[in-house]
Amino acid sequence: MSQTASTLDQLKSFTTVVADTGDFESIRKYTPQDATTNPTLIFKAVQQPEYRHLVEKVVAENRGTQLSGGNLVRKIIDDLLIAFGREILSIVPGRVSTEVDARLSFDTERTIEKARYLIGLYEKAGTSRERILIKIASTWEGIRAAEICAKEGIHCNLTLLFSMPQAIACAEAGVRLISPFVGRIYDYYKSTTGREFAGAEDPGVQSVGRIYSYYKKFGYTTQVMGASFRNVGQITELAGCDLLTISPDLLEELQNSRDAITRKLDPALAAKEDIDKISLDEKAFRWMLNEDAMATDKLADGIRKFAADIVKLEGIVAKHL
Repeated sequence: MSQTASTLDQLKSFTTVVADTGDFESIRKYTPQDATTNPTLIFKAVQQPEYRHLVEKVVAENRGTQLSGGNLVRKIIDDLLIAFGREILSIVPGRVSTEVDARLSFDTERTIEKARYLIGLYEKAGTSRERILIKIASTWEGIRAAEICAKEGIHCNLTLLFSMPQAIACAEAGVRLISPFVGRIYDYYKSTTGREFAGAEDPGVQSVGRIYSYYKKFGYTTQVMGASFRNVGQITELAGCDLLTISPDLLEELQNSRDAITRKLDPALAAKEDIDKISLDEKAFRWMLNEDAMATDKLADGIRKFAADIVKLEGIVAKHL
């Protein structure tokens, strides 16, 4: 890699870079391979004037249907998610992640039903399921839903992941990809200890490193995509991770930097690590998660926040109606 290459371009030589945004122009600017969205990002995007036409178009397409009230609003939101996803796929060469309603996080059957429905909408619009990742919260119920989806060729991105038992259960279920949240782990320990963390000492960075090593040591094919970054240092410490999903402001910082980076995560090195394999059933999963106060707190908090943003999005759609 040339010394004049940006830090972002250097990172791309180790890791697949994913844009963590619903903003089309940001995606075009940084040329990521994939893009991820979530209810918060879509909620923010639809409030911007340049995306109002998408909302209006989807609402107009649903006028005159037999649905009404909450059922109509929910259908419009599903159509809106697909509209955003398809716009993003016209820009990126890879995949887009579309999220299941967080209020279904503890309902396996309804999560499966929603995943099938969303994939069906994409396929009806002419988009192959190979380019879609259905985002599901990493609850026990969500992981079981993703396991069934995987057997049907519906690829999933297990999100709101904060702990090793969540990661192991996902890998054993054969899910395509997980999104461990670096920044929210950092936030928790900064808040509870009063300490600042940087570099390899960052507990969020350490968590992703442990998961990556475990997967590579035992030959799991589930991809690790670090997410929820607070600073560039967290990103460069995870250079070599399968994928990293990065917000536009941090992509900008990486693009403008010429600092040299080195690969920190390597499957060959991970394979040599002394790691014990962990056997998990539902009882063990729930106990291990319960014993991790940070993971328990952040998983519940993340589900509540995503659910709240879906409710806000429903409010915007209802106003258009």
